[in-house]
Amino acid sequence: MMSILSGVSLKAVGGAQSKLLKGIAARQLHSTCDVAVVGGGIVGLAAARELILRHPSLSFILLEKEKELSLHQSGHNSGVIHSGIYYTPGSLKARLCVRGATLAYEYCEKKGIPYRRCGKLIVAVEQEEIPRLKALYQRGLKNNVRDLSILDAKGIREREPYCRGIMALDSPYTGIVDWRMVALRYGRDFEELGGTVQTEYEVSGISMVKESPAGSSEGMKYPIAIRDKKGGEVRCRYVLTCGGLYSDRLSLISGCSREPRIVPFRGDYLVLKPEKHYLVKGNIYPVPDPRFPFLGVHFTPRMDGSVWLGPNAVLAFKREGYNLYDFNAQDFTDALSFRGLQKLIMRNVTYGLGEMYRGVFIGAQVKILQKYIPELSQMDVLRGPAGVRAQALDREGNLVDDFVFDGGVGDVGSRVLHVRNAPSPAATSSLAIGEMIADEVEKRFAL
Repeated sequence: MMSILSGVSLKAVGGAQSKLLKGIAARQLHSTCDVAVVGGGIVGLAAARELILRHPSLSFILLEKEKELSLHQSGHNSGVIHSGIYYTPGSLKARLCVRGATLAYEYCEKKGIPYRRCGKLIVAVEQEEIPRLKALYQRGLKNNVRDLSILDAKGIREREPYCRGIMALDSPYTGIVDWRMVALRYGRDFEELGGTVQTEYEVSGISMVKESPAGSSEGMKYPIAIRDKKGGEVRCRYVLTCGGLYSDRLSLISGCSREPRIVPFRGDYLVLKPEKHYLVKGNIYPVPDPRFPFLGVHFTPRMDGSVWLGPNAVLAFKREGYNLYDFNAQDFTDALSFRGLQKLIMRNVTYGLGEMYRGVFIGAQVKILQKYIPELSQMDVLRGPAGVRAQALDREGNLVDDFVFDGGVGDVGSRVLHVRNAPSPAATSSLAIGEMIADEVEKRFAL
């Protein structure tokens, strides 16, 4: 079981990203509400915001185990606003991404959050990649992605003077934003609408209440208890969890299924030295190779003016392990003992070893990047930040590529909804995902 800390309700702080949302520690918390949302990442915040917009007469609390909101996946991603090119036409991911990008741009405009619509090139550097690139173009058109076009080598140089390729897919609607700033603004909206945000509250138990609180005249109006090991307790009617890296464990402690299992994959970035920023104007991506489970390295400009290169994709030995040597025995054992991961590793041994090698030796990573920008050298880059992706896997070792909702049976299961998987591009799609989650909550709980 997970350990727990408790805190009290925080007040959102306006202004720039540096003014982070914080909580004040307390020994115990005792609270009641209609709906409790567990998880203060961008998906949980978007869902909580949407629910309170739809149901202002209900009481809501959002529980987050860290001292601040949005510290993990939402605060360690590439910062791209994706346009929806890659996903199967008609799929949920495609629809949510296209709608989510539109909503994201509108939200940033309305709230005054800075962004850049700097575009993206998906570049073919080998003849064998051209059929896949053309298929991506057709897929993007079917997904109603805006303003797509095919560029030849000359067109690539006009858009990205230092990039070399034989053909590229140009997506000018792709942009960049600081997704943590967006997530914190969702949290501020939620509190301004009357919601309570509780930090330093790591959930260790979700169960039925056996009796009414002392002095209560409301009987069993709030039959679900969300507890911590220090005596804190939130009682509510319904629970929504958006636990990201811990979604499988949250499901387990509420008596629901642990599968799909979450396996953490770390992505290590390089950063371009400031004097070399001129080499990259917008996002530069490879043509995806369907033989491999992850996208591959790319060039990503950031809102702070930096340029990230990468990432690789390697198994993380800790669910929140952002450094090469971070290790947690439970996380490591959980991952390697899972049959699904064992099968994934066996199918991708060569690819996995290559990713590990490139993670250790910068020159190997740079060699791949030079296919797109030949002027780049190892002297032009430094080691950068890392992110950890909550990858859902099934027992057969397949990456779970779409959204998974899970509840259960019985008194507890019928009052809990787990968002088990919200895969990339969850940040881009967050407002659309929030709408979908709110629809599911209303359907299951008849709000």
